[in-house]
Amino acid sequence: MASVMSLAEAVSTLVRDGDTVALEGFTHLIPHAAGHELIRQGRRDLTLVRMTPDMVYDQLIGAGCARKLIFSWGGNPGVGSLHRLRDAVEKRWPRPFEIEEHSHAGMSVRYVAGASGLPFGVLRGYVGTDLPKHTKTIAAIACPFTGEELTAVPAINPDVSIIHAQQADRSGNVHLWGIVGVQKEAILAAARAIVTVEEVVDVLTPRPGGVVLPGWTIDAVCEVPGGSHPSYAMGYSVRDNAFYQAWDAIARDRDTFTDWIDRHIVSTADFAEYRRSVGLDDTVTSNH
Repeated sequence: MASVMSLAEAVSTLVRDGDTVALEGFTHLIPHAAGHELIRQGRRDLTLVRMTPDMVYDQLIGAGCARKLIFSWGGNPGVGSLHRLRDAVEKRWPRPFEIEEHSHAGMSVRYVAGASGLPFGVLRGYVGTDLPKHTKTIAAIACPFTGEELTAVPAINPDVSIIHAQQADRSGNVHLWGIVGVQKEAILAAARAIVTVEEVVDVLTPRPGGVVLPGWTIDAVCEVPGGSHPSYAMGYSVRDNAFYQAWDAIARDRDTFTDWIDRHIVSTADFAEYRRSVGLDDTVTSNH
């Protein structure tokens, strides 16, 4: 059953150097606070997995936490490139970096296979693309019943999956609602699971379209209000569009990025203080 603990304790206990780590969330409920804790604790040689790596992965990659990225799309949503990801791929800074690219459908099928205890998943996909030429984890397979040529992709089974959700109860059952992606599958596919939540409540109230993850699927629940900032948590916060725009300038320059990480992540253990520090005040604006 899940244990309720601090985020620092969860990362220290459950995430190890060299692990394959998935931080999932789609537009909404992106676990930024957990990514920052990985940076603060100096995790290294991680294989990061995410369908849509965005700002938090730009930070993890630029901070030197990762050696590889498995993904299907990468960018700063609505703004442009991830400059730290590009620097790692193109210039090998801050370290040599490997990418493994799939389609959205391929990544989701990989998570489903992992959650189902299967070695691989099958889909109709990748036709007309050159991804099979560049990605070793894409293979043609013949349907044993019709002979149709399909595509096989190996299961994703992260060592650790991390998501953010709105609520958990005191037994460690987690409830999320609104826009969801592959959070459920990522948790079920993982060997270990951490969930940060807006609040711990006595009773979970059913919501339309809500997803409940039972406590036995999770190792650690961490109460981290605002833990998805600058993305949002439906019913609790709104998306900080201004910060996504500000990130483009912060991430373009190595020194500006490193200074921002040192001052706002590494040196800031208190998340409430961090939230205040990234509010586009004079300090942040001076880095643009």
